[in-house]
Amino acid sequence: MTINMNDIVGTHDILFVTLDTLRYDVAKLEEENCPNLCGTGGWEKRHTPGSFTYAAHHAFFGGFLPTPANTDKASHVRLFHSKNTGLPTNSNTWLFDTPDIVSGLAKKGYRTICIGGVIFFTKKVALAKVLPSYFQESYWRQTFGVTNPRSTEHQVNHALKLIGSANPDQRLFLFMNVSAIHGPNHYFVPGAKRDSVETQRAALRYVDGQLGRLFEAMRARGKTFCIVCSDHGTAYGENGYHGHRLAHEVVWNVPYREFIL
Repeated sequence: MTINMNDIVGTHDILFVTLDTLRYDVAKLEEENCPNLCGTGGWEKRHTPGSFTYAAHHAFFGGFLPTPANTDKASHVRLFHSKNTGLPTNSNTWLFDTPDIVSGLAKKGYRTICIGGVIFFTKKVALAKVLPSYFQESYWRQTFGVTNPRSTEHQVNHALKLIGSANPDQRLFLFMNVSAIHGPNHYFVPGAKRDSVETQRAALRYVDGQLGRLFEAMRARGKTFCIVCSDHGTAYGENGYHGHRLAHEVVWNVPYREFIL
């Protein structure tokens, strides 16, 4: 499906969900078990612009979403692009003349909301205030974080309250950074002592089960354009690597989907 963002911006709510640390291979393995995320299609393999949350989200909010994992540059059509850069753009790309897409959408009349998850959205220290500061409203609670086994449930519950009280005539740009897939995720498999591909798969199944309520609430408001992707993957011992903020294919390859709710 070819998306013309000039037809989307101003007419649709926009929901942007980052599944923090989700590996592409894990996402593909769980497609059949994720009816909310993959009910209308499978994951696309893309390359992230950053190997950890802070870097990747700076790029995302600048309009640099994950890039198709191929060498066909003609297929690398961006949804968002800054105006007046001198670089060629596609007619389907929405051009913004602000420093980032969040303020660009606010300028178009959107109410911009961030529901944070991992440490870079906590606002507990100056560094953790940077990404939330892009938004008119930003929220984080301890229950939204990586140590809570029901974090996505709590994040979605908070989103539903905001959606329920939102002006139906004002478009929403709702961003959610889902923390549950980021480590530690071993508690999603009873008896597991460490994070692994299997525990991340279980975390993804949990997240999918919770996101259905969010998708339904957005559908009830009207037309919603949805972007769901990972910001980066993580290594579980491949070639001796562990974690992320490093250059390995399990970190750089991320799942990506865009669809209309």
